[in-house]
Amino acid sequence: MTDPELLRSLRGQQYLVLRPVADVAKFYDDEQRSLRGLLQTSLPCPHTGHVTLRGFFEPERVQPLGDALAGWAQLQAPIDLRVAAVDGFPTPFQIVIARAERSPSLVSAYTTLTEMLDTSDFRRIGELPLDEWVFHLSLLYASALPEFAWLALHGQSRRDLASVPAEVITSAEYVWYDDDGEHTEVLPLGTDHY
Repeated sequence: MTDPELLRSLRGQQYLVLRPVADVAKFYDDEQRSLRGLLQTSLPCPHTGHVTLRGFFEPERVQPLGDALAGWAQLQAPIDLRVAAVDGFPTPFQIVIARAERSPSLVSAYTTLTEMLDTSDFRRIGELPLDEWVFHLSLLYASALPEFAWLALHGQSRRDLASVPAEVITSAEYVWYDDDGEHTEVLPLGTDHY
């Protein structure tokens, strides 16, 4: 991530994400490029595609949180990630998303992560119960658009996918933000699973 304003807004936060690198990543890049082509203005977007599993606010406990997440990852089987549709979160968010299917392995990962976190006192942000969580990759942040322009963009881009991009995710990524910017640590999945 390179946007200075967005980096400032994330300072002190941490995230556990799944970052595709094959077919889903290619779909993400192609779709983001297509969306930008529909616009007469530049809007912010994630630098790379990712599915957020959880957000945290633990600026004083970055390492202990990372250690706990690494322990979870060691026990977590690789995750099937399939994109089912291009959709969006409505006003006031106005985010175009690639909505992921609720594959058994993705649901299991969210569930086991929740169970592990429930035994801790780590401060979680933006957390929802599993049945309310929408697994997704944010494609474009469009909150700066007037609502009529957002509705037009969402209407043009929203669709179910006939050919579902899919890949197996073999690592999670622990991402944290501090005064020095963005930092990441790759957490291999399943090292203790088999």
